[in-house]
Amino acid sequence: MIRALFLIFVLCTTSAFAQTTDQPQGTIEVEDSASQDTAIAVRIRAILGELDGFEDVTVTVSSGIVTLRGTTIDTTQAARLNDIVARVAGVVAIENEVTETTDVVARLNPAVERFQTRITQAIALLPLMAVAVLSFVMVLFAGILIARLRYPWDRIAPNAFIANLYRQIVRMVFFVSGLVIALDILGATALLGTILGAAGIVGLAIGFAVRDTVENFIASIMLSIRQPFRPNDIVEIEGDTGKVIRLTSRATILLSFEGNHIRIPNSTVFKSRIVNYSTNNQRRFDFEIGVASDADLDLVRALADDVVAGLPFVLKDPAPMAWVDRIGDGAVLLQVTGWIDQQNTSLALAKGEAIRMVKAAIEAKNIEIPDTTYRIQMIGAVPSLEAVNPVPKVPETPKEPPVVATDVEDTSKAALDRIAAAERNDPETPDLLSGDGLKE
Repeated sequence: MIRALFLIFVLCTTSAFAQTTDQPQGTIEVEDSASQDTAIAVRIRAILGELDGFEDVTVTVSSGIVTLRGTTIDTTQAARLNDIVARVAGVVAIENEVTETTDVVARLNPAVERFQTRITQAIALLPLMAVAVLSFVMVLFAGILIARLRYPWDRIAPNAFIANLYRQIVRMVFFVSGLVIALDILGATALLGTILGAAGIVGLAIGFAVRDTVENFIASIMLSIRQPFRPNDIVEIEGDTGKVIRLTSRATILLSFEGNHIRIPNSTVFKSRIVNYSTNNQRRFDFEIGVASDADLDLVRALADDVVAGLPFVLKDPAPMAWVDRIGDGAVLLQVTGWIDQQNTSLALAKGEAIRMVKAAIEAKNIEIPDTTYRIQMIGAVPSLEAVNPVPKVPETPKEPPVVATDVEDTSKAALDRIAAAERNDPETPDLLSGDGLKE
């Protein structure tokens, strides 16, 4: 019962809504006049005659009921008839029997007319379009000329890379300004919002697709501004050591001491721990040496300290140091350090020569430097020939410590410098580092 009442309510509401939207409102007159029906029909025909698309629609009126028959181009125009007819006084009801035409020619004629109208409008807008294009070209050309100037950008930028970035920004600003001016002349500034919105979406998608490239580019900008190293500096990045050749927009190029190129992405360089050995000309070398556990450690320490301090390539300030570091397997280990001027002295040669000199001085004092080789003794095994017939030991003559250290000049530095200079002078590969820029 409740469901039936609800169905009747819905039908009545729908019917009332259709009556309200599709049919004329108001009261119905009692008198039925044929002259009034004729006047209504004439008035509706006159209205439809002034409108396009209703040429094939016929109108008949009987007792205030308007019947519409015929065809229109689309259903939208057929539905529009109800709104037009309902506004005519005296109309009681509307019977709309108009259908959509299937005639190909009739359907194409409006499209052809619209196309011809647009062509006519485009031809009429050609002078205005020419002015808009000319304005865009002039603004863009002015931006290109300003961007090509060297004085302002090279002066305010810390290096060539940032100066070129400024030029690109200027070109983009003038391009957008010219586009806005051209669209404003054409009266289509609303189109600019659509273009910028689409460009933003495309840019966001491209940014996600080339995220690593964008990260490298931003890191290149930061490194070129901060410059944690300079050309020809010796640095260590992520365990790789070499001379800095150049900084590109994607990677930092190092020349290893073996003559190999090391290419490290700038995003990795920017986030990594960087050790710059060229910031300070003074550099410390250190090595470890062991003596027998029964040796006079104070004597050994003083001896190593004096030997290293007496080397001609070791700096007096900071002074060298030697100390007992730890007790190892069968030996007491000492740590020995010294400082050199790495611009004139090879670190590897200086360290090797210091080890040789300290070892010779310790042995000259008959202090044993234990052998680190392990020997395995087989219990119960057949004695070896050496055990049956022992070979008499020849007494060793004490070694005299060398008086003068050998030359430790860094001879490879000049060769590496020539290779690095040749790499840096390559005009096809730009460098973002500058020798006179700010250094972090």
